[in-house]
Amino acid sequence: MFCAACGTQLAPGLSFCNRCGMSLKERSEPAKVGPLSAYLTAITIIGIGGLGILLGGTLTLTKEAHLDPALVGFFMLFTFLIVGITEILLLRQLSRFTAGSQASPPRMIEQRPPLAMPTELYQPQPRTLAEPIPSVTENTTRTLEYSRNEPAR
Repeated sequence: MFCAACGTQLAPGLSFCNRCGMSLKERSEPAKVGPLSAYLTAITIIGIGGLGILLGGTLTLTKEAHLDPALVGFFMLFTFLIVGITEILLLRQLSRFTAGSQASPPRMIEQRPPLAMPTELYQPQPRTLAEPIPSVTENTTRTLEYSRNEPAR
């Protein structure tokens, strides 16, 4: 397997890439279920509650308050507009949330990295995990060790 970010060959079971440090584990989807169900619950409750207020308010204003039908129609219109705008805004937020969660993080790919261009003198040799990676500290330590053993000038 190879890292999707840098193309380095990877051993199975790693959590992070050895070269670039990218996380190789897939993010869990159950964490996104909470906000999704909250949006759907809010949309349902506001829709049913708004319909109840619209119909119940209309009946109450007509029978109990004995208001003019024009005022009752005005009440129905504003109730419908408030509930409708709230529903539209919640649906818009829900669509943004689901669109954002569809963008998946980069994953490991099974394909080999591209080979060298024909104009290059030699092709790069893939590294294996058994080969030790040269360390900057190790090279510096050797250099300082050599300078300590040199005779003073």
